[in-house]
Amino acid sequence: MGGHDRTGTTVQPHGYTVTDVVWDDPDAVALRAVMDAELAERYPQFGFDRADAIRGSLVVDPSDVLVTALVRDAAGEAVGHAALRTHDGDHEVKRVIVRGDQRGRGVARLLMDRVERAAREAGAARVVLHTGHNQPEAVALYRRLGYTPIPLYEPYATVMPESFCFEKLLDPA
Repeated sequence: MGGHDRTGTTVQPHGYTVTDVVWDDPDAVALRAVMDAELAERYPQFGFDRADAIRGSLVVDPSDVLVTALVRDAAGEAVGHAALRTHDGDHEVKRVIVRGDQRGRGVARLLMDRVERAAREAGAARVVLHTGHNQPEAVALYRRLGYTPIPLYEPYATVMPESFCFEKLLDPA
């Protein structure tokens, strides 16, 4: 796999780098906006009656975020984003997005490796995550990475009962 340089950036094969940034880093914000646009296209059925509740359930308080990771390509462009936050006593993976032209190249695996490592370093025994029913690629990825289905947890159970939640038990750091 890759190695660390002196700045803490993980350098990966194929020219990708994994870097921790602050939640409001401009590249992180831009990738989350791409994700929001994609989700709006995938879930047009969530009209005005549920939109506010759904948006509210997806809000991330930056003070709960333990790590925000970006993957950059060889040209330095941000091509992937994931975060890890604390949520009701758990460590939850949030906002995993890979730019469309970079999908299928291992970027999501790099992101998930980073957030799982951060969870282990924080002493977590497991990580959890939520994804939607119209995201079969995400579901397939999480299953390939060893995530198993768990019952929906709040706030998703109330506002998005058709979605999925997963967990992955972590080996100690």
